[in-house]
Amino acid sequence: MRLLEGKVAIITGGGSGIGKGIAEVFARENASLVITGIDFLDTSDNHCESKQIDGYKNAVSFVQELTEMGIKAIALESNVTLWNDVQKMVDETMNTFGKIDILVNNAGIATRNRLEDLSEQEWDNLMEVNSKGVFLCCKAVVPIMKKNRTGKIINIASVSGKRGYPGQSHYCASKFAVVGFTNAIAMELAPDNINVNAICPGIVATRMWEYSRKKKALPGEDGEAAFQRTVKEGIPLGVPQTPAAIGETALFLALSEHITGQAINVDGGMVFP
Repeated sequence: MRLLEGKVAIITGGGSGIGKGIAEVFARENASLVITGIDFLDTSDNHCESKQIDGYKNAVSFVQELTEMGIKAIALESNVTLWNDVQKMVDETMNTFGKIDILVNNAGIATRNRLEDLSEQEWDNLMEVNSKGVFLCCKAVVPIMKKNRTGKIINIASVSGKRGYPGQSHYCASKFAVVGFTNAIAMELAPDNINVNAICPGIVATRMWEYSRKKKALPGEDGEAAFQRTVKEGIPLGVPQTPAAIGETALFLALSEHITGQAINVDGGMVFP
């Protein structure tokens, strides 16, 4: 029997990057999966540098791969910043699978800007997705988990939720918020046997970091050289993290009965604790 046999997991933004890495690990353990995403944002202030981000398109393609492998999975178009979308996500999950065991709040965006160049809209957009989205998804799922007297919530934060980085004041604020929110609701929900934890990835080679490579490049330095320099300078173990590594940590938390309220670094030693 696989480790997540009979479990149902929602993974927001699960069609690519870290979310897909988590979904692949969960699929290996035979979880039933709900993969969400959206194709368009209201602004190009995001790591894709475009209003078109293809999140739902990626989710549909990924779910097709999963179903061909024999995994029960559905793709849903759901904007985590909109309460009606989030409620619909939960309703469709319940209609399809009848329960929700695991929620992975992975959907997120990033930009880089120094404080004086950071617009109010850019701040608001990032906080809406990275922080409010986590709040809304938890709010929608918790009543179901309370009724069942069990549940696992895993919030994807960042090492930027543990320390500040120049050019990332808004991103750091959004991820510090996720860590604090995780701590607080873990205490609230412990009597209901619901475990709530966060994962703080370091440097992961995803589309989000493709954007950062360009922003961090020194004069005459290409994106790959900037990435390797950042890894060498910032990670004591000397290697970047992978979506699969974050997935294995999420699996560990999805199975743990005795860990709650924690923000676990998966970062090669970038930050302590």
